[in-house]
Amino acid sequence: MVKWLSSRCFLTALLVSADAEEYQPPIWKSYLYQLQQEAPRPKRIICPGEVENRPKYYGREFHGIISREQADELLGGVEGAYILRESQRQPGCYTLALRFGNQTLNYRLFYDGKHFVGEKRFESIHDLVTDGLITLYIETKASEYISKMTTNPIYEHIGYATLLREKVSRRLSRSKNESRKTSVANEEHTAVEKISSLVRRAALTHNDNHFNYEKTHNFKVHTFRGPHWCEYCANFMWGLIAQGVRCSDCGLNVHKQCSKHVPNDCQPDLKRIKKVYCCDLTTLVKAHNTQRPMVVDICIREIEARGLKSEGLYRVSGFTEHIEDVKMAFDRDGEKADISANIYPDINIITGALKLYFRDLPIPVITYDTYPKFIEAAKISNADERLEAVHEVLMLLPPAHYETLRYLMIHLKKVTLNEKDNFMNAENLGIVFGPTLMRSPEDSTLTTLQDMRYQKLIVQILIENEDVLF
Repeated sequence: MVKWLSSRCFLTALLVSADAEEYQPPIWKSYLYQLQQEAPRPKRIICPGEVENRPKYYGREFHGIISREQADELLGGVEGAYILRESQRQPGCYTLALRFGNQTLNYRLFYDGKHFVGEKRFESIHDLVTDGLITLYIETKASEYISKMTTNPIYEHIGYATLLREKVSRRLSRSKNESRKTSVANEEHTAVEKISSLVRRAALTHNDNHFNYEKTHNFKVHTFRGPHWCEYCANFMWGLIAQGVRCSDCGLNVHKQCSKHVPNDCQPDLKRIKKVYCCDLTTLVKAHNTQRPMVVDICIREIEARGLKSEGLYRVSGFTEHIEDVKMAFDRDGEKADISANIYPDINIITGALKLYFRDLPIPVITYDTYPKFIEAAKISNADERLEAVHEVLMLLPPAHYETLRYLMIHLKKVTLNEKDNFMNAENLGIVFGPTLMRSPEDSTLTTLQDMRYQKLIVQILIENEDVLF
C-alpha cells in the first residue's frame, strides 16, 4: 500500500513542483483499502471422507447432504470458515455456509461455468468467498461512510488539471533544445502520459478548440488488477473482481454507485476508439475534436469537388467491394484516408461510402428518441404548421447530430441546384436518405413500410427549407 501510494505521490509531486501554491491536488482516500486489508481471510473446512455424487466443479470443501445445524457445528465459530453442502429440503440445490460476524450465513450457490451467488461470477469458490468476506466486512464497518461517498466528490474540484497540463507542456517545449535538461524532460513526458483520465478530462474541458458537445459516459463493469481508486469520490474500489465500472470511451474509473452522479462530460480518448464506422457519432466527433464526423466532411468535400453534376448522384450505387475498401481506409487511416479520383475515379463509390457511414451508425443521425416526433410532424397536413413542428423536433437532436444533419442538408441542397445535370431533386434525395438517416426504434418490418413515405417527406422538407430550419 505504502509503495503504491508513494509512486502516485511522486507522480503528483513531479507534475506540480513548480507551481504547487496555485492548486491543491486530490487526496486519494485509503480508509476502505485499510478495511479490505483487515477483512477475514477464507478458511476452507475440508470433508475428511469421500462424498458420493459430489459435483465435479466442487472440491473437498463439499460435505454432501447435511443440515444447517451440522454445517454450523463444522464451521466451529471460526471467522471466515466455509463449507459447501447439498440442501436437505431441495436435493440438487447447493448452499455456501460461511461464518461471518459471529453467525453462519447461508447462500444459494449456482454454477454456469463460473460460480456465483449474485451478479459477480468467479472462477473458483475460494475467490467467491474472498470477495464476499471483503464486501461483508467493508459494508458492515463502513455502511454510513459508503452512503456518503458521493457527497463531496473530487470530480468537480480539479481545475488545477488544465493549468498543470499547459505548464508541463510549456516546460517540455522549452527543454526540447536544451541538452542539459533532456533527462528531466523525458521524466516529465512520461509523467504527462500517465495523467489519469480524470486529469485529461479537465484539460480537454477547458480547451478553447474543443467542441463542447455533451456526451454520456459508456460505463461497463470492469475488473481492476491491483489497487484502484475511484476518480469521482477518491475512495478505494474494493473487492476481488468487478470492483467498479470503466468508461470504454474515455477510461474514467469509478464505483458503480458513483457512476450515477458523473456528469455527461465524457471526453473520448482516440486510443480507445478502434474504428470510424459503426462508432457512436458524438463519441467520434469528441474523440477527434471536430464539429462533425470526419467521414462526412471528407466525402462531401470530394463529392462537391467532382461529382455534383454526376447523373443519378446518390441514387446510383458504386461497387460494394470498393465501398468496403473506403470504409476500411477510414477505419485504418482516419482523416488521412485517400479517397481521391486517382484511387476511386467513380464518384458513386464515395457517395456509397457516405451512405454506408450513416446506415452503420448505432444511433441514427435522426435519433431513436426523436424519430416518433418527426413522423408525427410529417403527418401534419398544414404546410406551415408542419414546418414549425419539424423545427421544434430538430431542436431536440443532440448537438453533434444536429450539426451533422445541418451540414448534410446544405450539401444536398447544392445537389438539387444541379438537378438539370444529375436529375436528383429533393424528393428523389428524400427517397434515398429517408431510411438512411431515420430508423424506427421498433424492429418491425410493418412499421418501417408504413413510415417510408414520412421518412422521405421529412428529408425532402429538410432539404427544401434548410436555410429556414437550421
